[in-house]
Amino acid sequence: MPVEDADLTTSWHVVVNEEEQYSIWPEGREVPAGWRIVRESASKADCLEYVEEVWTDMRPLSVRRGA
Repeated sequence: MPVEDADLTTSWHVVVNEEEQYSIWPEGREVPAGWRIVRESASKADCLEYVEEVWTDMRPLSVRRGA
């Protein structure tokens, strides 16, 4: 199955790390250490839309705080 087809049939999570950087992760795979789920089980398009809405400043948290 081509990757594009798998993307359409897979549910995704939105994950975030300690630096408040976002990503999407396929449901059913263990979330990497340092990341946590902030939105569960949605289509890839819905997850990407959510990330676009909430991740408005792409600088890592430590940079935004001036560390």
